[in-house]
Amino acid sequence: MRKLLYLTFSMALIAALTTYAMWAADRPVGHYLSDLRIDLAVDQGTPADHGNLLGIQPELFPTDYQSSERLHRKLAAYLQKAQEQGLLNEKTIVVLPEHIGTWLMVSGEKDELYQANTLKDAMNWLAVSNPLKFARALIAAKGENRVDDAHLRMKAKGMAKDYQALFGGLAKEFRVTLVAGSIVLPEPSVIDGTLKIGRGALFNSSVVFDRDGLPIGQPQRQMHPIFDQSDVIAANGEHDLNVVDTPAGRLGVLIGSDSWYPDNYRKLDSQGAQLIAVPAYVAGRGAWDKPWRGYKGLTTPSSISLKAGELSEGQAWQRLTLTAQPPSSQAIAGMSVFLRGQFWDKGSAGQSFLSSNGQHFADGNAHGARLLNLWL
Repeated sequence: MRKLLYLTFSMALIAALTTYAMWAADRPVGHYLSDLRIDLAVDQGTPADHGNLLGIQPELFPTDYQSSERLHRKLAAYLQKAQEQGLLNEKTIVVLPEHIGTWLMVSGEKDELYQANTLKDAMNWLAVSNPLKFARALIAAKGENRVDDAHLRMKAKGMAKDYQALFGGLAKEFRVTLVAGSIVLPEPSVIDGTLKIGRGALFNSSVVFDRDGLPIGQPQRQMHPIFDQSDVIAANGEHDLNVVDTPAGRLGVLIGSDSWYPDNYRKLDSQGAQLIAVPAYVAGRGAWDKPWRGYKGLTTPSSISLKAGELSEGQAWQRLTLTAQPPSSQAIAGMSVFLRGQFWDKGSAGQSFLSSNGQHFADGNAHGARLLNLWL
C-alpha cells in the first residue's frame, strides 16, 4: 500500500512539474494595435548646416515590449514621421528617455505578465515564468533589495543584446547619431564594438550609437541614482563623465538626476562638451506639478539654494538642469527627454524641454508622444 501511494504521489508530482515546465516555456504572441502617432511639439531655431538635437518623448506601455520587433515598429514610426518633416540629416542627434531600454526585461513573456494589474504582480509573473533564471539571478544579486536586483539581472545578457540590436539598428536605419536613453545592466561595457555585461552591481547606463549603428565610447553610467533606486542601482563611483565626438559637435550625457549637479557641467566643460543630452524619467501620474521632493536622500550641492517644496517638480527640473546656461554650462545647447506611458499601476510624468542661449523651451501638453527639435 505504501509503495502504491509513493508511486501515485511520484507520478502526480512528475505530471505537475511537466505541466509547469510546458506552461513556463510557452510564449504566445497575440495581435496588438499600437498608437504610432507623434506630434511635433517644439521646433526651435532655423535649419542650417550645423545639425540638430531631436528629442523623442515616446508614450509606451508593457505590451510595446512584448517583443523587440514591436518596440522597433513604434520607435521607427516616430523616426519616420520626423524624417517626413525634414528633421533628420547626417548631423542629427536623436535623444531618447531614461529607462527606455530597462523595460526590455519583460520582452518575450507570457500574456499574464502584460495583463497584470500591478507592477508587483507583473514581476511575480516574470519570476514564476523563468524559475531557473530567477534563481540564478537571486544567488548573484547585490545590494539591499535582492529580489528587485534579481528581476533586473535575470535576463541581462539578452537585454544587452536586444538593446544594441534595437537602438544601434535604428541609428543605422535612419543614419543618425542616437542617444539610446538608458538601460539597467550589471557592469556594462563595450568590448570590440559589442555591449557586454559583467557580474557586479547594476548600473543605469546610456550608450550613444553612431550613424553606422556602432557604440561610441563606453556606456555612461549614472553617477547619482535617486534614493528610490539606490537599494538596487549602484552609483557610478570610479567612472567619470564621457564626452564623445559626433558630426554635430562634442556630446555629453547626464542621466536623470545627474543633471542636477553643477559640478557635472564643469566636468563636461573641461572636456569641451558643446551639446548635452539628458535622458530622464519622473514616476507617478501628476508628479510633474507636485512639490519637488529635493535631492531625495542624496547630498545637496553646496551651490544649490533651492529647497524641497519651494517649486514644483517640473519647475525644479528646469531650474536645476543647467544646459546652455552660461556661465554654469558652456554647452551651446541641451535637451532633457522624459519617458511617458503607463507601466501597470505606475504612471509617469515629465515634460521634455530643450535649452539654448539660457532659455528653456517646453511643450505644455502632457499627453501623447511628442517630438522636440532644436536646430543648432
